[in-house]
Amino acid sequence: MSLYQEETIVALATPNGIGAIGVIRLSGPDAIKIINKVFKGKDLEQQDSHTIHFGTIREGEKIIDEVLVSLFIAPKSYTKENVVEISCHGSKYIIDAIIKLLIKQGARLAKAGEFTLRAFLNGGLDLSQAEAVADLIASNSKASHQLAMQQMRGGFSNELKSLREQLIHFASMIELELDFGEEDVEFANRDELKNLVLRLIAHISHLIRSFDLGNVIKNGVPVVIAGKPNVGKSTLLNALLNEERAIVSDIAGTTRDTIEDEINIKGITFRFIDTAGIRETQDIIEAKGVERTFEKIKSSAVVIYLFDPEETKEEELETILADLKAVTAQNNSQLIVVANKADIHPFKSSRADVLQLSAKEKQHLDLLEEALLQAVNVNLLNSDEVIVSNIRHLEALQKTEEALGKVMYGIDNPVTSDFLAMDIKQALYYLGEITGEVTTDDLLENIFSKFCIGK
Repeated sequence: MSLYQEETIVALATPNGIGAIGVIRLSGPDAIKIINKVFKGKDLEQQDSHTIHFGTIREGEKIIDEVLVSLFIAPKSYTKENVVEISCHGSKYIIDAIIKLLIKQGARLAKAGEFTLRAFLNGGLDLSQAEAVADLIASNSKASHQLAMQQMRGGFSNELKSLREQLIHFASMIELELDFGEEDVEFANRDELKNLVLRLIAHISHLIRSFDLGNVIKNGVPVVIAGKPNVGKSTLLNALLNEERAIVSDIAGTTRDTIEDEINIKGITFRFIDTAGIRETQDIIEAKGVERTFEKIKSSAVVIYLFDPEETKEEELETILADLKAVTAQNNSQLIVVANKADIHPFKSSRADVLQLSAKEKQHLDLLEEALLQAVNVNLLNSDEVIVSNIRHLEALQKTEEALGKVMYGIDNPVTSDFLAMDIKQALYYLGEITGEVTTDDLLENIFSKFCIGK
């Protein structure tokens, strides 16, 4: 990797297309030397870090553009290398001309994610923080931004560091026992080790469970609106979106397929899915829509069951809800029961778990929004607890939990220290994979190839 990092790389850091400005980024040992060859203004190699300089970029005597050049001298930069950022006018012609000129002077085009890869390789970020950079760029809601920012600033890394340090202590004690194997001494107190492993398993299990919330925050919470035909599902979707997104008709079975759209409720993105009405039908197309409704219910995080109190007897409602609760329990999703058309005929029942609203008149929609936030446990996001949102991290934590389970088995069914040490090392390996203490070239390629060019 050291030879690889001796090259100076260049890329456009702002999106492609015409805009007011474009920012071109250079990183590497010769970044300042290269820009200095084509910059007319101050001698940039004599300037301090974190300074900005006005001048022109020239190819010979030809002026390409007037620019501002920002200097970040190693190690005080994102990549921990010399970094230069050129703010030029946002013309595609100008940007391409400057990049081509810099390549002529010795730079090469950066690969996807190469700037952040260098930040990781140079110790500026650990691997989980580097991945959070990509999540931060992709964040499209307050919640996903907050989650990515927490991880990028080291919240998850600090949690894992604490877990590893505790386990490393016992691993070293057991390794010491192996050195004195013939003398039958025990440096690692088995009761203390057992208590530690139990605490670690409980903590890791909690992190694993947090993935359900982290994943839906990162990708949006899938919410299915289900119910019989003509109970107001499309009207409710339109009311929540505040636009005529779905067709509304008095004719039962108007919605033949699923309709999806997103809304943001207090910083959380919800992906609402209006589905075909659930009923027996001879219409082949409508039947296909009903089939897709059940598919969407199985893959949703929240199901809103909407019913018309005038058309639904309480005994029938009980039967429907029992079936839905079985499906949602199996898929670990939440069920919200909503009585529509409360402005015409309120639902009269002793049930406390039924919300009443009027989709047509947009009455009490705030109650539904609050129920949705409670369904995804949004309060956890507002606490200081670490939330896992990366599938790679989840898989590593699950493998760690499995390895620690083997350690527990070894303590309860006394095995030799060498086998116990092996299982502890395995747990440490999987924890190290998350933060990058343990890496492979294939792993790094897989992670950073998903980044955008210039980051």
